[in-house]
Amino acid sequence: MSSTSSMAASGTTDDEQIPVRVFGGPTALFEYGGLRFLTDPTFDAPGEYPAPGGPGLTKTAPASAPLSALGPVDVVLLSHDEHPDNLDVSGRALLADVPLTLTTPGGGRRLHDSLGDKVKGLHDWESVALDRPGGGHVSVTGVPAVHGPGRREDVEPLTGEVVGFVLTGDGLPTVYVSGDNASLTAVEETAARFGPVDTAVLFAGAPRFPLLFDGAPIVLDSAQAAEATKILGARRVVPVHFDSWAHFTEGRTELVVAFTAAGLAERLRLD
Repeated sequence: MSSTSSMAASGTTDDEQIPVRVFGGPTALFEYGGLRFLTDPTFDAPGEYPAPGGPGLTKTAPASAPLSALGPVDVVLLSHDEHPDNLDVSGRALLADVPLTLTTPGGGRRLHDSLGDKVKGLHDWESVALDRPGGGHVSVTGVPAVHGPGRREDVEPLTGEVVGFVLTGDGLPTVYVSGDNASLTAVEETAARFGPVDTAVLFAGAPRFPLLFDGAPIVLDSAQAAEATKILGARRVVPVHFDSWAHFTEGRTELVVAFTAAGLAERLRLD
């Protein structure tokens, strides 16, 4: 697999080596090892969106740039396919034009009819090797994620299966993409195998629903995101999934406060 374009910048800082462009909600684009990766594509307009088996979701703001500005994508890292705030109508259509989508095992089965071999579900600790332009490989490993508080077996029947990702490669920094995860235990398990990490793309926003888990967050809140940063030993954190939807209950201000209180403000990248 190869990419026909590059976001890479010259220079040596971690920001320049792994440029990350955040589009709003859970959607971010970054280049790694010469390949362009996109997380949970959501480019639909603001409005009301039904969520199968759960309450409807309200999108409050458009993406920061239109889908037409995205450019080529080599791999979509899809934490799960069942909720419109992680995969919307335009994002689902985009998958047909992407060479590979990595997601949950269940998502791999559901999307196979439309995508065929261009989708693969990853179990915990399962890896795929992707060819880098010019030679070598990038490894993408599926890592644990739990979409709510408590044990995975109790949470998944209510909110579904999710997956996180770790990217590694010779001469490359380690990148962690949390997906819609609320479990610090899952973060600890990932850190034990891959920590410290250089860049963590952390889904946050503390989304809540009164009828689910007594209103507890189903993805990390801001204080938990700061704690996850400590656990991972992350040098840089790019938060996503904290704006553009009404059920996200914490945003930029809460993230800054939490990371400042934890002494981690210099690791937070919000722009």
